Amino acid sequence: MSMEISPELAEKRDQLLKQLASWGRVAVAFSAGVDSTVVAKAAMLACGDKAVAVTAASPSLASGELEQAAELAAHIGIRHIVLKTDEFSEPGYIANAGNRCYFCKSELYKRILERLDELQVDVICNGANLDDLGDHRPGMQAARERDVRSPLVEARLNKAEVRELARTWGLPIWDKPAAPCLSSRIAYGQEVTEERVQRVDAAEQFLRQCLGERELRVRLEANELARIEVPLSALGKLTSEPIRTEVAQELRELGFRFITLDLEGFRSGSMNASLPVVQLQVMGADES
Repeated sequence: MSMEISPELAEKRDQLLKQLASWGRVAVAFSAGVDSTVVAKAAMLACGDKAVAVTAASPSLASGELEQAAELAAHIGIRHIVLKTDEFSEPGYIANAGNRCYFCKSELYKRILERLDELQVDVICNGANLDDLGDHRPGMQAARERDVRSPLVEARLNKAEVRELARTWGLPIWDKPAAPCLSSRIAYGQEVTEERVQRVDAAEQFLRQCLGERELRVRLEANELARIEVPLSALGKLTSEPIRTEVAQELRELGFRFITLDLEGFRSGSMNASLPVVQLQVMGADES
């Protein structure tokens, strides 16, 4: 699938491919999000069988994401490796201060670096785009410490341009909503545990079935309180019967003590508002 694109985007696309080709054997940290999928596609075009996509298998990965990563890799034609990561054994990750993402990315990059010879790669890439530089992302420090490259940043591609490039390349996830890890749903200062992320995952899957919405969040606050964020257009549906009763019953059975609906609706990164309140000394907050 090929579509016409602006000369400016075409120039950035060509720069992306050129720089990847110059790196030789490339491993892409591949989450199946739009950004890393575009990098994987570009790496395949530029490097061929010298490129590999590496996906972390972790309890913090939402249901269906690992399967989608495998499908996308097959669609692109890139070699795909799944590595089990163990960030839940890292005290800094479990503590869930504002730098939790640093420990997660450090774990993934460490696992890839340990297998460079086996994977037959020289350079590790991530999917950070130009817009990410204006956000607080502790995972970027982990990348800098391990010489991980950010080809989308180096080609000066922002999020909108990445989506457009994905669309022109016929990637089926070009309009996929942001899908940060499940640990991002846990309020800062509350311990991240496998049980909690699994509970959040089950709650979000149930809500998607009830509402038919793609973008929503179940935030786990202190005292096992579930704070539900849905698009404003779905507030009325969620409070109507029998959906309201079914949702409350399901979430209580999952282990939440209290269930609340956020009247401001879905907004990415809403957990970050709590950082000054709890006075955490952080390296930054990840997109949630």
